[in-house]
Amino acid sequence: MKTIWITGASSGIGKSLALKFANEGWQVAASARREDLLNQLSESNQNISPFPLDVTSRENCEEIFEKIKNKFESIDTCFFSTGTWDPKKEKEIDIDQMKKVMEVNFFGTLNCIKAVEMYFKEKKNGNISIVSSIAGYRGLPNSTGYGASKAALNNLAESLYFDFGRYNVRVSLISPGFIKTPMTDKNQFKMPFLKTPEFAAEKIYNGLINGSSFEIDFPKELTLILKFLKILPDSVYFKLIRKLTKYQKL
Repeated sequence: MKTIWITGASSGIGKSLALKFANEGWQVAASARREDLLNQLSESNQNISPFPLDVTSRENCEEIFEKIKNKFESIDTCFFSTGTWDPKKEKEIDIDQMKKVMEVNFFGTLNCIKAVEMYFKEKKNGNISIVSSIAGYRGLPNSTGYGASKAALNNLAESLYFDFGRYNVRVSLISPGFIKTPMTDKNQFKMPFLKTPEFAAEKIYNGLINGSSFEIDFPKELTLILKFLKILPDSVYFKLIRKLTKYQKL
């Protein structure tokens, strides 16, 4: 039986993906800060085991991964999905908030990757999946911290693709569009092509198990548009985004 370690598993995409893999017969090591929610998830499926985790602590990430290795015979896939977002604090340059976002979104993911680095390099197979966002494609209004953290993850994933590839370890980047989760519920604007966490879990599972692409992005109706925006000249991109977001100079 194969095993996957999923962080951010207490809600949203992480929770739905944990249930998806468990229902497909995988052993799931589920991590998040909220132990009560992890226990509820574990009680709902015998293939899910809770491993409470604070991703901002490098020592805790290493400790929890040791516990996971001790429990399971082999770890095949790691899915690192941790994120925080407060739109009210993104409208200005709030340095303390930006540090918090980077600590969770970027360095929290990096702590987890570091914890599994030598295991996968010595094993010489497996998959490390890094969850980013379409917000990391290009700069957007009122996204001074969140977008920057996701752009950093995109660059990190591309770098690690080469570094781990030498050891036959697959690195994949997950780029979701708008998925209905507790985090996106904070948004105060209409989210185009909004999808469910279950939709996301299906796309991710199929991409990891049946595909081999570096990036797994969805929904295509939205990501294809944003990928086109990535190649536009700056002047055209800025003008278009101002119009689409009704951005006004003060």
